[in-house]
Amino acid sequence: MIGSNTTEAHPVAALRMKEAVRKGATLVVADPRAIWLTKIAKRHLQLRPGTDVWLLNAMLHVILAEGLEDATYVAEHTEGIDEARAAVAAYTPEEAERVTGVPAEAIRATAREYALEPNAAIFYTLGITEHVSGVDNVWALANLVLATGHLGRRATGLYAMRGQNNVQGGVDAGANPHFLPGYHPVESAEHRARFAAAWNSELPETPGYRLDEMLGGAVRALYLVGEDPAQTDPNAHHVEAGLAALDFLVMQDIFLNDTARAHADVVFPAACYAEKDGTFTNTERRVSRVRKAVEPPGEARADWEITDAFARALGADWPAYPTAEAVWDEFADLAPMWNGIRYDRLEENGIQWPCPDRSHPGTVFLHEGGPERGRGHFQPVAYQPPDELPDEEYPLTLSTGRTLYHYNAASMTRREAGIRDKLDAPFVEINRADAGGIAESGDVRITTRRGTLVAAARIGERVPPGTIWMALHFVEAKANWLTNDAVDPRTGTGEYKVCAARIEPIPESVTVAPVTGG
Repeated sequence: MIGSNTTEAHPVAALRMKEAVRKGATLVVADPRAIWLTKIAKRHLQLRPGTDVWLLNAMLHVILAEGLEDATYVAEHTEGIDEARAAVAAYTPEEAERVTGVPAEAIRATAREYALEPNAAIFYTLGITEHVSGVDNVWALANLVLATGHLGRRATGLYAMRGQNNVQGGVDAGANPHFLPGYHPVESAEHRARFAAAWNSELPETPGYRLDEMLGGAVRALYLVGEDPAQTDPNAHHVEAGLAALDFLVMQDIFLNDTARAHADVVFPAACYAEKDGTFTNTERRVSRVRKAVEPPGEARADWEITDAFARALGADWPAYPTAEAVWDEFADLAPMWNGIRYDRLEENGIQWPCPDRSHPGTVFLHEGGPERGRGHFQPVAYQPPDELPDEEYPLTLSTGRTLYHYNAASMTRREAGIRDKLDAPFVEINRADAGGIAESGDVRITTRRGTLVAAARIGERVPPGTIWMALHFVEAKANWLTNDAVDPRTGTGEYKVCAARIEPIPESVTVAPVTGG
């Protein structure tokens, strides 16, 4: 488990992991923080924030140097092993210890255990991807999977613990500037022609903008669905400026969030999950039904109904879909990976794509018998340091994340009194060695190159010396006032996990004014 505070960010999945450990499974956690799972882990690889490539390349170095790779799998199902071997030659465990802080013998032991255990899996999430080197981090994980052949069968694989419910389904359906539904690239004339004929519309030949590009001035009007970038995007000052510069902003959500209050020209009230029909797709590609339990309140409607009506009001020749099922059927007709998935087949446990026809049971193991692309390609990666490292002025590293009791911008969870009783105020975790004159629960000022905010101190050993950590949920002290908006150039994902910061105690005699950004 690497870069995932699973018990707090994915508590249901974490129950399965706890159960597996009770039954004898070996758990290794790689994380800068001492998260709850480290209590039951065999080993905690407490690496410095942003040094994941060093750790993972060193593990691959051990596997290849000691001949622990699955030579048969590598020969039959992969390509590029020689390039990967050359790339990790200098990433010795001893040098990795110097960079990451993880003992060399712990790296060796983990590499050996992972390679030699027939049933071994890797789980990761935003702690891996929210870096300027996020793609490299994932490639480094994939290299470990390919080298050991831990792919395409039960109890193996590489699992992205998705950051929000139905992220998988959203991307599957084309919520990505590079793809049409079903992962058909927009640059493909063949695929564009098929979708254009079905939709009676011209389609662009080049990918669209990412959100970070949109808010950087690339667009003049924006239609946001279920998104609160003023709260959740890095360097919120830059985001606020981008939103303010728009000529027109339409928002669609179940509650008025921070972005809507400050910037929206029009707000469409949307139905929540229990007020609409549709599908969710999880990280194992399982498409499941969600069924309306209650009617949406007031003028709220299901997202697809609002979007369809909006398009037709703008003059688009869209059909008035009678049901959510009709929307899904259009997807399934156009994307071969869904051809066989229909509502009448989703009554029990759902179906995993690809499912090419109605007689197909769905694909349990995506890469069974070998990678889907034919051969898995080793992708050599080199360490790229974080965009912003500590210095004399900002001697600490700030990282951010989630807590058990709140979800993302907390526009839902902070409405519930029982949850607020558990946690309802911003805080910052500080190692005892860095606390100086800061008192437990005392107010502390956190400053980065982007701004300053105030939060209560939590002092202990959960974060290592030199690192502080904040939750992103609190609008009155947005952690993203402080975070760096440097992005991975290939995905546009911001580097939420690493930026340079400093902290200062606030004397009790000082009255702390309401915090505003910067």
